[in-house]
Amino acid sequence: MRIRRLFLLFFSLYGLSTICAQDFDKYFSDNTLRADYIFSGNATTQEISLSGLSKSAGWAGRRVNLDTLLLQGNAQVTMTDCESGRIIYKQALSTLFQEWQHTEEATNVRKAFENTILLPLPLKKARITVTLCDNRRKTVAEMSHFVNPDDILIRHARKHLSENVVKDYLINGKSSDCIDLLYIAEGYTKAEMPQFYADVEKAVHALFSHKPFDKYRKHFNIRTVAIPSECTDVSEPLKGKWHETPAMSHFSTFYSDRYLMTEHLFRLHDLIEGIPFEHIVILANTPTYGGGGIYNLYMLTSARQKWFEPVVVHEFGHSFAGLADEYFYDDQYETYYPADTEPWELNVTTLADFDKKWRHMVKDVSLRNTGDVGIYEGAGYQSKGVYRGSFNCRMRTNEYPEFCPVCRESIEKVIKYHIKSVK
Repeated sequence: MRIRRLFLLFFSLYGLSTICAQDFDKYFSDNTLRADYIFSGNATTQEISLSGLSKSAGWAGRRVNLDTLLLQGNAQVTMTDCESGRIIYKQALSTLFQEWQHTEEATNVRKAFENTILLPLPLKKARITVTLCDNRRKTVAEMSHFVNPDDILIRHARKHLSENVVKDYLINGKSSDCIDLLYIAEGYTKAEMPQFYADVEKAVHALFSHKPFDKYRKHFNIRTVAIPSECTDVSEPLKGKWHETPAMSHFSTFYSDRYLMTEHLFRLHDLIEGIPFEHIVILANTPTYGGGGIYNLYMLTSARQKWFEPVVVHEFGHSFAGLADEYFYDDQYETYYPADTEPWELNVTTLADFDKKWRHMVKDVSLRNTGDVGIYEGAGYQSKGVYRGSFNCRMRTNEYPEFCPVCRESIEKVIKYHIKSVK
């Protein structure tokens, strides 16, 4: 028993040492490193290439839990201090490229996708490692490169947009104490910008009307970017319509009619660099239903259709909290969640390792489809083998008015992971 107590004490002190050592100012300056990558390949191959680096003043990302991940995502970025060999920063995300790999098109052609990742700028030379994982959470591609903050070839970025284009909507404090959101106009002409601001108002109100966001409003900053488009609407390839818009988004992503996304991330980040933000919300001025959200990358949704408010919250659940879709239809080209692997998303399970999910919220795991929180089969686009926590939820249908208890707990974990002032 004495040995066990000493063992536990050692690891308790080790954990405390790790937390204390991860002092942001010890390893990073108050600047942002923008790393542009190309992820390329097909259904079975992946390749990672560095496209470019730039830096700008200010860091709007998290300053706590620097060396740990709450969620794994489908990709991870790890920064290691070269002098000490210590991991000083980790970031998880998902990518459009990895989604595309599960399409039929990926079996016939190789494609390349842009990916921009924002990191705190290290004070000293560091090694950055980018890792891509498959749907069994196994590493399938990895690439490392070094970053020296004094490298003369790291481009000095600057703020490109004027103050009348970028506006503060809700500022509750410094970026170090808040989560910074950026709402971007897509497909709004100059004359339609009053409509954009009205749509932002609706989107923000919808978000903070949902639990648990309602009690954390004071921990968010919100800014808007009103870049005008030449004409109204966004591109709809199915109708032969192509428009020049800030994010160059379009429907029919992966030939899925309602999937409204952009593959032009370098262009998007060129426009908004120098603005403090951590999460991107793109509002599209179109009456056509659609949108999408990718964890720690961006979210996009159409603002001129009747389900705008529930959908913008749903997509933010993807991009901000890494929540999985809880609906199902079984017509995807490839099964996304293998039965022998527990998904990294907190709101779905294959029961491969259910104890790490919402097992603590279920009174009797043998009683399925009863009560509010349980084990309901059908989620992640699959009617069999993937389970959700409640019969209905914001992540399942537009009609349901709130996040289920499992999703609410998951969102709360993400908020607390990001900012130190939340208890």
